Amino acid sequence: MRLTERPDFALVGILRIPAHEASPGRLLARRVFLAVLLLAIATFVVYFGRDGYRDNSGNELSILDAAYYATVSLSTTGYGDITPVSPDARLVNIVVITPLRVLFLIVLVGTTISVLTERSRQAFKIQRWRRSVRNHTVVIGYGTKGRTAVDAMLGDGVKPADIVVVDTDPQVLEAAANAGLVTVHGSATRSDVLRLAGVQHASSIVVAANRDDTAVLVTLTAREINPKAKISAAVREAENTHLLRQSGADSVVVSSETAGRLLGIATTTPSVVEMVEDLLTPEAGFAIAEREVEPEEVGGSPRHLRDIVLGVVRDGTLVRVGEEQVDALESGDKLLYIRRVHL
Repeated sequence: MRLTERPDFALVGILRIPAHEASPGRLLARRVFLAVLLLAIATFVVYFGRDGYRDNSGNELSILDAAYYATVSLSTTGYGDITPVSPDARLVNIVVITPLRVLFLIVLVGTTISVLTERSRQAFKIQRWRRSVRNHTVVIGYGTKGRTAVDAMLGDGVKPADIVVVDTDPQVLEAAANAGLVTVHGSATRSDVLRLAGVQHASSIVVAANRDDTAVLVTLTAREINPKAKISAAVREAENTHLLRQSGADSVVVSSETAGRLLGIATTTPSVVEMVEDLLTPEAGFAIAEREVEPEEVGGSPRHLRDIVLGVVRDGTLVRVGEEQVDALESGDKLLYIRRVHL
């Protein structure tokens, strides 16, 4: 059976939704509060219907007697010195007190119940996530390239819950889950794994596989599932770049050549490498950003703006500043510029 056809409870351990962990003290305080609240509700119910109860002496119940009866009833102690005698009081015990007793016991053995119901909670979270996930980013591979790509996105303000990581290594998926990311365990070369990660609804896909042939296959499969998503892929060898583009990648980064160029530049002008690292690190110094052309900038030259503009994206095509076709900005253009990051 394909992963996307399995019931949600069968996906526990494959698809993992991050949970917001609370401190043990807070969890304990929450359970104590719930237990006290249940006792208060039971006490109010008994005291409100006190005419239907009698103690061993036949006296009418006080608020203290009602609290006492609620306590021994919810804790299942049941000494029998106070009993419901009227039909109404017995009906209330069946309809109200008994469910409260069950809830109270659940609170008292909350730790055990938490373990027993963890799978059910995970299944519910998976069901809710699959129904609501839209316009997120899927990262294929959480090795060095994948982690760095995620760090860059988080630095640009992307929420961890909007990033889904797909990998076959449980250890790296554990690290991704600890970072608050949604994780999917499986091979991204399988279309059902990509669909489980919500590729069909994703706005962008990052392919950071360790092998070029894997990157080509994943890109081809992802593009078939989602023709509109922006796909960025990393490749080790430049000769495979055209294969990634033919497979549907919008952007291809040659990791080995890029690192080689920086190493070569560093031998003569290390400050250039430092500046490039600065531009590629969104949380420090400067960063390369994109914005829409403002109405008052239409018709002007990008070289005369207050921002340092590197290029203009027009009709989906990047044109470097200095080219004649972008000497006059048009409505709908996007500017690639250097912005200052406020630390």
